[in-house]
Amino acid sequence: MSSPTTSPPLSDSLLFPSLAVLGGQISVNLGAAIAKQLFPVIGVEGITAYRVGFSALILLAIFRPWRFRLTRTDVLNLLVYGSVLGMMNLLIYRAFALIPIGVAVAIEVTGPLAVAMLSSRRPRDLVAVACAVLGLYLLLPLQGSPGSLNPVGVAYALGAATCWALYIVFGKRAASLQGGQAVAWGMTVAAMLTVPIGVAYSGAALLAPGLILTGLAIALLSSTVPYTLEIFALRRLPQGVFGMFSAAAPAVSALAAMAVLGEHLSLMQWLAIACIVFASALAALGVRR
Repeated sequence: MSSPTTSPPLSDSLLFPSLAVLGGQISVNLGAAIAKQLFPVIGVEGITAYRVGFSALILLAIFRPWRFRLTRTDVLNLLVYGSVLGMMNLLIYRAFALIPIGVAVAIEVTGPLAVAMLSSRRPRDLVAVACAVLGLYLLLPLQGSPGSLNPVGVAYALGAATCWALYIVFGKRAASLQGGQAVAWGMTVAAMLTVPIGVAYSGAALLAPGLILTGLAIALLSSTVPYTLEIFALRRLPQGVFGMFSAAAPAVSALAAMAVLGEHLSLMQWLAIACIVFASALAALGVRR
């Protein structure tokens, strides 16, 4: 009589997808810090076109998703997934151009926080909501003081937050596809949305050889690597747990911007980021697999 097989402990089964999320965050934020240096050269739209367009080509070449048949439901999920992916890239880059990267990502991460909150039913959620509200209050330009944030940049970051929440939900649905179909098709849809916008805004400047190579590097760091790691994680992590690990994004992005761009945040901004990170992690702690 053979002994029954045992499943690995939950902590072991979550280790690699958790590391994948964190690795993706490091990669995407380093790419963002490098991309911001090129905003004055070819504009936000041009950088977005590089990032998404090159990523789509790379992922199509790697995964060749056309080999597998898609159902009508798959197509609809991928259309929404890819559209919000493209808009999230464009909106957060617009925010980066107007406010510090770490602050923009702190606002953006309220999207995954909302997903985690909807996945959890614990009394501690009230504490998490209070921390998130406090963090946003400390960040948003409510007082009109000289040091307040650009309200347009804040609006772009909030739009990116909405797209990130939808990205998690529809990415979870699309993640059931074989291999890298989801991320390859999703990035292709995103490219069909953002590349024409980039060409319209930046024109022939996109064809400069030096910029093309830099754009390719940004695409690898900012999209190809992180989104492939995240789609791996989304298959194995509940939405709330994914949101918890995404909570590290503001801190990682602020450190990357400080190292690459010299963007130093005030003590109040660091406190606000800490509140939002704590709120995201606390909200996701009670989410069950």
